[in-house]
Amino acid sequence: MKELEGVIKYQLSHSEQPVSIEISLAEMNSWRTVIHRLGLIGQRPDKYDGYGFGNISQRISQNDSRFIISGTQTGDIERLSPEQYSLVLEADPYHNKIASQGAIKPSSEALTHAMVYLQNQEIQCIVHAHCPEIWNHTEALGLPYTPKNIPYGTPEMAAAVERLFQSGQLDHRSVFSMMGHQDGVIAFGKTVQTAAEEMISALSLAIAVQNE
Repeated sequence: MKELEGVIKYQLSHSEQPVSIEISLAEMNSWRTVIHRLGLIGQRPDKYDGYGFGNISQRISQNDSRFIISGTQTGDIERLSPEQYSLVLEADPYHNKIASQGAIKPSSEALTHAMVYLQNQEIQCIVHAHCPEIWNHTEALGLPYTPKNIPYGTPEMAAAVERLFQSGQLDHRSVFSMMGHQDGVIAFGKTVQTAAEEMISALSLAIAVQNE
């Protein structure tokens, strides 16, 4: 059976109440707009059964496990309002559970974001894009990747991401592909700008490989 894009698979405990956001969303939202204009976040009727794709998140602070993430099915919107972000209060990737708060539920990839944040407190931002150029040239670019048989938004994907970090493959790389999630690519960094630029740089390198 073909897997639907954008479907929340984790056990979600969500409180629909206003979020008291402790960080400015301006920088994250601006970089998200840039990534959206590049087509790495979006929604198209001819792709992924018409579902929105891609998301971005930012940790509240270095010593805080909570993070802000773009809401589920907001891919078609170029610039989000604060109400279109969700606050992840607690995340347990090992047991497939997330607790969140906001006017909108968190992205279906929130579990994967949570696992990346668990690996290193210095990681402050994560960009999940859908980029066929990077995804199709993952091996040519020498990018780490999760196995083809592991679907998105699951504890299995979270565990596969953890293994990538533990293997050392991401010690000096900040981008990896999810081969079981069509066109799915993750970039992360110590700042919002760094994470976004890592994704854009990978796209540039992929286009160069494609044009060889």
